[in-house]
Amino acid sequence: MAISPRLLEIRSCLVHDYEPLIDYGAWRVAAICSSERNAVDGVKSLERHNETDEVFLLLAGRAFLIIGEGDASVETFHAVAMEPLKAYNVKRGVWHSCVLDTDSVVLVVENRDTTHLNSEFLDLPSEICHQLPDICGEIV
Repeated sequence: MAISPRLLEIRSCLVHDYEPLIDYGAWRVAAICSSERNAVDGVKSLERHNETDEVFLLLAGRAFLIIGEGDASVETFHAVAMEPLKAYNVKRGVWHSCVLDTDSVVLVVENRDTTHLNSEFLDLPSEICHQLPDICGEIV
């Protein structure tokens, strides 16, 4: 016997690129799966959210968080190899991107109203884009 969706909502984390899974009140759970846009040779920009933190949790595969220090531009880049089942809280206003290996899945928890209207985007310098395969050498 099936359970009514008014009692239990079930969503797969296997999505194309990024997709919100569940919104409730002020929060959202989303998933990121490997795609051309977040592959090591596909990441071309960073984003930051001006009103909220964002939490990432590696469920499967391999992934890196690219963290940029700076305000209007990024002076220093960090590549953080994510460990499965550890929560990574990217603080409000911090430049970031996620690089995923093939068949990887990252769970995202964020404010429901995190949108392009309260976020900023910054193109990565081409020299950093070219360095990402070396920085994220574990990802193929």
